[in-house]
Amino acid sequence: MKIAVVCANGKVGKLVVKEAMKRGLDVTAIVRGENKSLAEHTIIKDLFDLKKSNLDSFDTVVDAFGTWNPESLPQHSTSLKKLCDLLSGTNKRLIVVGGAGSLYVNPEHTLQLMDTPDFPDMFKPLASNMGKALEELRSRDDVRWTYISPAGDFRADGEKCGKYILGGEELTLNSNGESIISYADYAAALVDEIINGNHINERISVVRA
Repeated sequence: MKIAVVCANGKVGKLVVKEAMKRGLDVTAIVRGENKSLAEHTIIKDLFDLKKSNLDSFDTVVDAFGTWNPESLPQHSTSLKKLCDLLSGTNKRLIVVGGAGSLYVNPEHTLQLMDTPDFPDMFKPLASNMGKALEELRSRDDVRWTYISPAGDFRADGEKCGKYILGGEELTLNSNGESIISYADYAAALVDEIINGNHINERISVVRA
């Protein structure tokens, strides 16, 4: 299986590359500059400059784009639209590294995590922009996408425990009442979805078991 990881130099991107290679997948890093991931194959190109031909040889494309800068937050939408347009009408999968703020906290799916009183104000602009990108993605029926939300507490340097719970649209808590997952366990869950999953045109979520 051949996969491309877009923005492979990011923290999540690097771990997805590492995990995918450990499972024997053929991995190509798509990066703007020098490849800092473990991928043996590289396409050096800005995401917004990619062409359809750049993605022709891949079975799955992982979108690991992310930005914190206020002025570039709308790129969560524009970058995702760019990749969707490139993959439109093909049988390739698009796996999106998503956010937790858009997870629902009630069965009626009327209240999202980012709209609850305890959600940190500093993360609201990011969550809002990522949530907007997800809503736009939901309107695409010409792309075989899967959006993967992490737990509410997404820990960059957290240890890999190797066990996780697969959830859906709602914020899921583990047996300790926690919504937590490390980047490493998230990357493992994402690669599991590439290899074994079939959540086409669905948002799923993961939390440490």
